[in-house]
Amino acid sequence: MPLSFALTHNEVRLRIVRIKDAKALEKLIYGNREWLKPWEATNPEGPTNFDIRAQVRALLKQMDNQTGLPFVIEIDGEIVGQLNVSNIVFGSVSSCSIGYWIAPNYAGRSITTASVALVSDYMFNVVGLHRVEIDIRPENNSSLRVVQKLGFRYEGLKERYIHINNDWRDHYIFALTYEEVRSGVLNRWVRGEVPPTNYPFGTKSIKHADRNIGPVIQLLISLRHEFL
Repeated sequence: MPLSFALTHNEVRLRIVRIKDAKALEKLIYGNREWLKPWEATNPEGPTNFDIRAQVRALLKQMDNQTGLPFVIEIDGEIVGQLNVSNIVFGSVSSCSIGYWIAPNYAGRSITTASVALVSDYMFNVVGLHRVEIDIRPENNSSLRVVQKLGFRYEGLKERYIHINNDWRDHYIFALTYEEVRSGVLNRWVRGEVPPTNYPFGTKSIKHADRNIGPVIQLLISLRHEFL
């Protein structure tokens, strides 16, 4: 593995996925098919490949090519979800996209919110990117709460953007740039300093600060190999 580090905040720990994680991921994904199916990308030309080991190898290849960073989310040493950074572009664009999922029995505990904040800070402050984007289906209220709690800015709608659950689905576009979060995405959220969001669609009022998340960022990084 060319890159070894962990991003941690209280009980939440993210690390790069390993080939040997395939078995645990397979069990988690197959055991939560009904929960995940409405949000999973599908192949419009035929059956979707659920070879988890092959998917992990593909994600690690993207990391080797410096176009992606594949994380697993852990609680107490147990894998509970994934967060993948994709479409990494350097130079004049200097951006990436983030996608994620978590097992249903761990939903609603701000684990995903903390994970997105940790990785966003890493992409801004360590990798050195300028922009982080998250695309979300309008029906995915749980993911919409994540970006709202972290203050991601709404940028528009991508119509029929990704083939999901056997049809082309619209996605809202959300983003942050480095200038908006110089103090840190996680720090801003934990301190209750996220500015009010102004989304042109109905969302429930969300309390930005989560007292259960705990103190400000504790970021433990031990790099064996520079990403850049």
